[in-house]
Amino acid sequence: MQTTTMQVPTADGAAEAYLVKPDGDGPFPGVLFFMDAFGLRPRLAEMAERIAERGYAVLVPNLFYRSASGRLVTPEELDDPEKRGAAFARLGPMMQALTAERVAADTGSYLDFFAAQPGVSAEPVVAVGYCMGGRNALRAIEAHPDRIKALGSFHAGGVVTDAPDSPHLAVGSVTGELYFAHADNDSSMNADQIKALESALEDAGVTYTSEVYEGAPHGFTMSDTAMHHQEGEQRHWTELFALLERV
Repeated sequence: MQTTTMQVPTADGAAEAYLVKPDGDGPFPGVLFFMDAFGLRPRLAEMAERIAERGYAVLVPNLFYRSASGRLVTPEELDDPEKRGAAFARLGPMMQALTAERVAADTGSYLDFFAAQPGVSAEPVVAVGYCMGGRNALRAIEAHPDRIKALGSFHAGGVVTDAPDSPHLAVGSVTGELYFAHADNDSSMNADQIKALESALEDAGVTYTSEVYEGAPHGFTMSDTAMHHQEGEQRHWTELFALLERV
């Protein structure tokens, strides 16, 4: 396993990123990993390595590179629900700055960099996203349907909003397969919003699966946070690997 930290050039600077590849020459199919709001940290490197063990190259860029680099939160802020508010107070403006236009432009830069790496296939990648990363990964496949062939989105929030550029309104451009795993009783993606997403996907003729993980809270995949839900995390790995194998 080869795990390195790279700098990905973009139009607005350089994004720190983890690049993980299996041992060997490849070429390995690519997985573009969209982080949650807590940013690059050992847990995300660990998750990328678990994907790479299946024979994939994985790129995990810092989506907040315009605002910050390095560790964004302390272990205490991840593990203590009472301290999460302080973290989100800092991270909220960074999340809001990730407009659809910026996500589309950044994704193009990530894909160009990724495809140019030794041992990485130039074929379309699979995107995977967590929390806010699920929303941004959806925007990415909408903007680059010819370069991203599938999406696995886990406990994403803000996918359906009242804004004219809500991510669910642009799914008509998607040509690949989408998998959505929703957290149970998630205020950032409630039952009505899930229904609206599914209706948009149906109307657009997109191949998709949309499932609610009963009992799993928002953030259920992240074992370094207070929201971790072991059953939900394990189910997510099963579904993610199944998606990777069939596309």
